[in-house]
Amino acid sequence: MVDRHRDVIPMSHAQSQDRVLSLPFDNSYSRLPERFYARVEPSPVSAPRLIRLNTALAEQLGLDAEALNTPEGVAFLAGNSIPAGAAPLAMAYAGHQFGQFVPQLGDGRALLMGEVVGRDGQRRDIQLKGSGPTPFSRRGDGRAALGPVLREYLISEAMAALGVPTTRALAAVATGEAVLRERVLPGAVLARVAASHIRVGTFQYFAARGDLEALRLLADHAIARHDPAAADASNPYQAFLAGVVLRQADLVSRWLELGFIHGVMNTDNTTVSGETIDYGPCAFMEGFDPATVFSSIDYAGRYAYGNQPRIMHWNLARLAEALLPLLGEDEDSALANAQEALAGFGPRFEQAWLDGMRRKLGLTTAQEDDPTLVEGLLNVMGGNGADFTLTFRRLGDAAMGETGEAALRDLFTDPASLTPWLQDWRRRLEREPLTPQARRDAMHATNPALIPRNHLVEAALEAATERLDFAPFEEMLDALSRPFEERLGLERYMLPAAPQERVLRTFCGT
Repeated sequence: MVDRHRDVIPMSHAQSQDRVLSLPFDNSYSRLPERFYARVEPSPVSAPRLIRLNTALAEQLGLDAEALNTPEGVAFLAGNSIPAGAAPLAMAYAGHQFGQFVPQLGDGRALLMGEVVGRDGQRRDIQLKGSGPTPFSRRGDGRAALGPVLREYLISEAMAALGVPTTRALAAVATGEAVLRERVLPGAVLARVAASHIRVGTFQYFAARGDLEALRLLADHAIARHDPAAADASNPYQAFLAGVVLRQADLVSRWLELGFIHGVMNTDNTTVSGETIDYGPCAFMEGFDPATVFSSIDYAGRYAYGNQPRIMHWNLARLAEALLPLLGEDEDSALANAQEALAGFGPRFEQAWLDGMRRKLGLTTAQEDDPTLVEGLLNVMGGNGADFTLTFRRLGDAAMGETGEAALRDLFTDPASLTPWLQDWRRRLEREPLTPQARRDAMHATNPALIPRNHLVEAALEAATERLDFAPFEEMLDALSRPFEERLGLERYMLPAAPQERVLRTFCGT
């Protein structure tokens, strides 16, 4: 068994070079021109200690998990050594942050160490987050605090278990050093894995500079990596844009189906791969309300739960703007091609969302009145403050018959208000082919029993950062690894926060 809390002997940067770890890197992004990034080495830390290694993910990537758990392996994960074949770099990008364009952002506290091709043949980035300053740090220290590192590890792995496209956490390493934010906090480094770290903002960076050559090189690189079939299309760049549009429509649909609120949907946090990235002020909604906002910096509710589809479409329009020079022979044709690709978002999102909600309601066929049925339930939930996750989970039990309704009704401040909707739902189920047991099983395979509830996440992070007690983090990580199962001893992970436990504000952690 891997010792997740193994102490690692500190090594100087010079010493670590004598015993380097060999990883199967094949780095395509570093072969792009130098203006795409800054070549930077990670800054060594004084006393790296492995907190958690994602052994299953390491094996999926074709990495030697045992080697990563040695002092040499942890030295790499902490940024104290550079394995053979690595090509550390900080990627350049721009972005709209809360609607305001910033022409240069870039990796200010992260380094892309290289790319590996996993056992499934898919290419993935390995990035160290919190690895020290870069030319894009904007006077920041380039470090990460332990709490945000564990938060991203926890929630990104929970999202993966829920079946949501997401970046992954390979490892979390304590640095043995402090970082100064509002107060002094323990430092850490996250080893993050992604299909790529190419963002809408990466394209905006070169478009804002009028660098058409770089824009085309980036688009060709992204097509080869994420949309190889687009290369054979009559207009490869329009096909690429259309692919990004569809992936992001599907992604936002999945967020809404789970009550997830990203919290900081800036264009530099929108990937062209269609993966969820950057788990700063994100949260899962408990009582249903489309206006729900948790992020402490989202003063106007720009990224509220119900705004996420509209904001994603807005972000994709910014990608289309950046790609305009490639989309047509003249301005009119480029605009027409961009609009055609963007027009695919609405229908794709609506269909994906409706299909997902049908599954959540135990429906396997499509009927014309299904949207009305879905909206009817959401309206009753919103008027009663019903817990989003538990409502759908307990609805699966109610699918067995009226005897299963009691626990569901308990979630509503006015249980009687649910009765008319339940009657409509049962009439709709009469048109379905599944048996009650098969329907319940299908609904429980779609509606999670537990999610990363905010108060429990915060409690686990507080234990780790204030007392270096990682047991709550480990227990929660284990619970969230099987989110569709109700396991004995983990009942508290299924329950919403009591009034005094509610977490109403989340923070970026930068």
